[in-house]
Amino acid sequence: MKKLLGVILILLVVMAIAAGIGMWKVRQLASSPLLIKEETLFTLKAGTGRLALGQQLYSEKIINRPRVFQWLLRLEPELSHFKAGTYRFAPSMTVREMLQLLESGKEAQFPLRFVEGMRVSDYLHQLREAPYIKHTLADDSYATVAKALGMEHPDWVEGWLWPDTWMYTANTSDVAILKRAHQKMVEQVEKIWEGRMDGLPYKNQNELVTMASIVEKETAVAEERDRVASVFINRLRIGMRLQTDPTVIYGMGERYNGKLTRKDLETPTAWNTYVIAGMPPGPIAAPGEASLKAAAHPAKTPYLYFVADGKGGHTFNTNLVSHNRSVQDYLKALKEKNAQ
Repeated sequence: MKKLLGVILILLVVMAIAAGIGMWKVRQLASSPLLIKEETLFTLKAGTGRLALGQQLYSEKIINRPRVFQWLLRLEPELSHFKAGTYRFAPSMTVREMLQLLESGKEAQFPLRFVEGMRVSDYLHQLREAPYIKHTLADDSYATVAKALGMEHPDWVEGWLWPDTWMYTANTSDVAILKRAHQKMVEQVEKIWEGRMDGLPYKNQNELVTMASIVEKETAVAEERDRVASVFINRLRIGMRLQTDPTVIYGMGERYNGKLTRKDLETPTAWNTYVIAGMPPGPIAAPGEASLKAAAHPAKTPYLYFVADGKGGHTFNTNLVSHNRSVQDYLKALKEKNAQ
């Protein structure tokens, strides 16, 4: 009997030691950093259980000791309530912190930059190339986009997506991102339209956005946007054609090869403001907030002309004689620059 009790005691001691070692291994794993050396994206599918998670983490070389990992989930069950999604793991993250992230559901965010001055077609191309986006648009035609967005004015597609950096999580649809950008543009244009200067020659909000898009394409210099807008407003008021190259380029579509010729300026299109009177049918690009505000609050100037000054900005003039002189000055500066 004494011998049996001694054996049992030894077994209990051995089991206690084993349990202690096991607990130490579990705690060690929980507090140890992940095996990754750089930031890593990890996708957890819906319905993944504890065993499958451990095997996936092990196979992707994020953790070692998958059996110990299972004991960790049993001993700390609050860590096993993970949510499906795509997560961003950092090298400094511990196994416990990783599990807490999976439990939080705070998925990785991806940026998509819609730049001022770009067309809807450019944005659609970006969406096609962006990672982790769920593509639901049947094609990239403007009619398809207008229908998907449920636009009140289906022909108001170009220019009506707010340029910004849009953050999204994996499996966000292309339409969901476009809806956010469109809604933001609608809200901002409404606000700017309500506060616009009195007496502007715009029939509707689309014409305001159209003017802003022209300003956006004509200058990147913030402090001269309202002067550029004033030139076009002054021209509209006296019935003078806008004669702005970006509208010609837009109307040419895929025919534009990077150069404008006199023939291009004389070839009629719905957008060629050297040929048509008044405003073009709609925006030619997505304007930023500064250009929208410039179109709504143009400077009060006598200017009817402007030309690049060769330094990144423009020279403004009130008459054709002075304008032609400024053009010659620009061409001379350009020739000297190219000769260097």
